[in-house]
Amino acid sequence: MKRRFPSLSSLRVFDTVARLKSFKLAAEEIGVSPTAISHQIKLLESQLMVRVLERSPRRVMLTTEGNILYSATTQAFSLLKTAIAKIDSQHNPVPLTLTTTTAFISCWLVPHLTLLREQLPDIDLRFHANDNVIDIEATGVDLAIRYGFPSEKEANVYPIFKDDFVLAASPSLRINKLEDLLQMTLIHTDGRRIPAPPPDWDIWRSLFGPKDLTVSHGLHFTDEVHSIQSAIAGQGVVIASRLMLRQAIKDGLLVCPFPYQLCGATYYIIENRNSQHTNAIKYFRQWIETQINK
Repeated sequence: MKRRFPSLSSLRVFDTVARLKSFKLAAEEIGVSPTAISHQIKLLESQLMVRVLERSPRRVMLTTEGNILYSATTQAFSLLKTAIAKIDSQHNPVPLTLTTTTAFISCWLVPHLTLLREQLPDIDLRFHANDNVIDIEATGVDLAIRYGFPSEKEANVYPIFKDDFVLAASPSLRINKLEDLLQMTLIHTDGRRIPAPPPDWDIWRSLFGPKDLTVSHGLHFTDEVHSIQSAIAGQGVVIASRLMLRQAIKDGLLVCPFPYQLCGATYYIIENRNSQHTNAIKYFRQWIETQINK
């Protein structure tokens, strides 16, 4: 007797039961009743004319024929999911998840979002602001922009910008010479870990002066964005990343009155080697490498 080819719905039910080893859990995942699950399995077995599952009050087990079928349905549904994802990506923007610091998002990425969407309209960015390093492969994040000293040995690491730190202030403060700093409020960013030692007012005084500058007082923030915003408001003088200051300087909100600089670290991209969006990651990396070095 010729076996009838089973319906796709019964194969889907079987695949779910086989994976979860439970009629109840399969019913909850698919959104039907356990009775409906049982009916579909009986229909499948009648069409194949073999038993594919052994039921007991405590567990569900695959028969020899069930193991053969499950091996096939696992591959088939995996291929179907991949195909549907590819079709979906052709008609919808690619969701690309990026993790980086709050400062980088606020001071560099946000001012460039309009240009990014114009030049890469098919990439839909999702930002994850976190000043701590996270495991992008474990969390499923597509790429990270980090600050530090990247290893040249890793194939998925791409340096994009060598940074330094400069002194900046509102043009309204009219700072012209180093001695003017003696009358200014110093803005501190506490807790910097990279680079070490941190580019702070102690190092500035020791390298550039003035020697009698009092560096123990002033405004203290734990976030560079807040320090920069305070400087824009004319509340004092800040030492901050040149890259983070770039837009404010371009807009005329801040000026760098002195040609001195303190050593910084490197901004670099880490790509998730397991990401499904390799082309989108490549296009985004090429775009940011071009824009950040202008």
